[in-house]
Amino acid sequence: MSRRHSAKYKIDRRVGENIWGRPKSPVNKRNYKPGQHGQNRRSKTSDFGLQLMAKQKLKGYYGDITEKQFLRIYEEANRLKGNTSENLIGLLESRLDAIVYRAKFVPTIFAARQFVNHGHVLVNGRRCNIGSARLKPGDVVQIREKSRNMALVLEALGSAERDIPEYVDVDPKAMTATFVRVPELSDVPYPVQMEPAQVVEFYSS
Repeated sequence: MSRRHSAKYKIDRRVGENIWGRPKSPVNKRNYKPGQHGQNRRSKTSDFGLQLMAKQKLKGYYGDITEKQFLRIYEEANRLKGNTSENLIGLLESRLDAIVYRAKFVPTIFAARQFVNHGHVLVNGRRCNIGSARLKPGDVVQIREKSRNMALVLEALGSAERDIPEYVDVDPKAMTATFVRVPELSDVPYPVQMEPAQVVEFYSS
């Protein structure tokens, strides 16, 4: 069960952006920070504050990833060859719950975690209930046959709220999604600007 499901828009208010691009976000009506003095908080943010905000925004976007889990993902990205910020995005987007969300099998990243945890998903024909499971290019994610008529799934697939990115190949009739390749930052359809380079600065400083 999502630990922050009932308060999932708090991060939107905190960073002042609609990070999932959803119409219900409170930022659409009030794009200032929460609290009675929210509109008056106009002080200049320090470099550390900007880096912290970038980290909180990226971590929050992927649902209930804990600080410890997110740090572990960053450390893995830092060990890999190439650009650490691009590696970080690639690792986050390779998670099973992220692919279930990208494929539009569910409406939110929070629902994706819960959907996987409840055993509704197969990976390469085998049941997998671990949202953080890492997928490799070519892996096929499929909704179990018994779960295909769930209202949650049918509504999400029929929604025009989000587009499916090119690195996920979806067959809506078979309810399968193939993870085509590990994406770069420019491939990922974030509704707001994400700054993984600032996240790298945060952890490396």
